[in-house]
Amino acid sequence: MTNRNEIDKISGVETTGHDWDGIKELNNPLPRWWILTFYATIAFSIGYMVVYPSWPTPGGGTKGLWGWSSRHDIQTVMDDVAKGRADVEKKISSSDINAIMASPELKAFAVSAGGSAFKVHCAACHGAGAQGAVGYPNLNDDDWLWGGKPEQIVATIAHGVRSPTDSATHTSQMPAFGRDGVLDDQKIAAVTQYVLKLAKLDHDEAKATAGAQIFTDNCAACHGANGEGNQDMGAPRLSDQIWLYKGTAEAITAQVTNPRHGVMPAWEPQLGPDKVKELAAYVISLGGSK
Repeated sequence: MTNRNEIDKISGVETTGHDWDGIKELNNPLPRWWILTFYATIAFSIGYMVVYPSWPTPGGGTKGLWGWSSRHDIQTVMDDVAKGRADVEKKISSSDINAIMASPELKAFAVSAGGSAFKVHCAACHGAGAQGAVGYPNLNDDDWLWGGKPEQIVATIAHGVRSPTDSATHTSQMPAFGRDGVLDDQKIAAVTQYVLKLAKLDHDEAKATAGAQIFTDNCAACHGANGEGNQDMGAPRLSDQIWLYKGTAEAITAQVTNPRHGVMPAWEPQLGPDKVKELAAYVISLGGSK
């Protein structure tokens, strides 16, 4: 430490007495404008604490002289919105999905509300645009596992698919033809080629011919004689080129050998029947409903 009254030779300004490896701090005063601004902010903060809510207290915090609160304003707006929606929500609650879709007012509300709910609860599996993914159905097309009529869509959303918590859930199970020894590898290869033929995809004609009878004996009861599917059983249509687990020979062979069975939650216990109808309205609005 050096003498506090030492004067810096170059600037002529008194030093503070602090010395860091020969570097000395000058005792320059803060600019007056800065000091005044600093005092102004202190005065403003005191005024703010008096006028606006600011201090937390056991009773809920100070209210301020003006009694204004952004939270109160937001709550007021939300209450007004809820009042405005009450009549429409009551109509939706008392209407079935067909009546909702027939009413322009109810349809517009349900589709909008259902779209928001879809992003929260459904997009993680079906995609933000409901385009689906491997193992998750595309909801924009006309290919439906459990039916695409409005009331069928409501039932699927409400009760789910293979949901362990809902007794009314859709349930079906494809046999594991390979794993359980029902069909050997040669027969599985043949029926795979026949399925590719049904979908009008590249296939081995000789194996497909051999696989036709295997399909009739083992698969047609669920998927239909011509692979048209069966929505009562959740058996997918095989005569188009829309696939849940890809339409390659490898994917079809894997599914015949040891099938995968998807699970969809039963949403009605979590969201309630009205929100289920709104979700259904949104799915229908995508264009794939029958």
